[in-house]
Amino acid sequence: MKIQTVTLETRPKVYALLHRAFPGSDYEAGLVEKLHGNGRTLHEWVCIHTNKVIAYIAFSNAYHGNEVCGLHLAPMAVAPDFQRQGVGSELLRFALRQEAIKSQPLFVLGEPGYYSRFGFEPCSMPICPFDTDNAHFLGMRNSTADSFVVGYEPEFKPAATPPRPQGKKRRAR
Repeated sequence: MKIQTVTLETRPKVYALLHRAFPGSDYEAGLVEKLHGNGRTLHEWVCIHTNKVIAYIAFSNAYHGNEVCGLHLAPMAVAPDFQRQGVGSELLRFALRQEAIKSQPLFVLGEPGYYSRFGFEPCSMPICPFDTDNAHFLGMRNSTADSFVVGYEPEFKPAATPPRPQGKKRRAR
């Protein structure tokens, strides 16, 4: 297994991986494609095994108003046939040691039980716009005491929720 930065040649493999890792969702692959297409600053790496991209991780800017205040870890994905084998953990540990990442405040919206193993802690400030009670919003090297809603690149939009089925309406009696 080899870890390397994402290149123009590996981008299509990244999009394909994101479709496989998030079945039934075009959000993650579309998000990364838009971030690439719009020239956003990303710190991103892939795991390559037998010439296939089997894992991906990206960090994008986090904002306090117009000022960069850290980085968001998102998305992170592992090919289904390589999940639960330590590939994602190895990729995350690698990324956390990289110069562009290792001294920045980091934020992630994810499973606390997983990300806490790497040093992420519950984060009460700033407030995540996608998790307003911050139940799954975690930080690392976050020392802010200011109350603000952390900003994301504009390509991050809430995933569309499926419409609720329209059934017969009942009349109040």
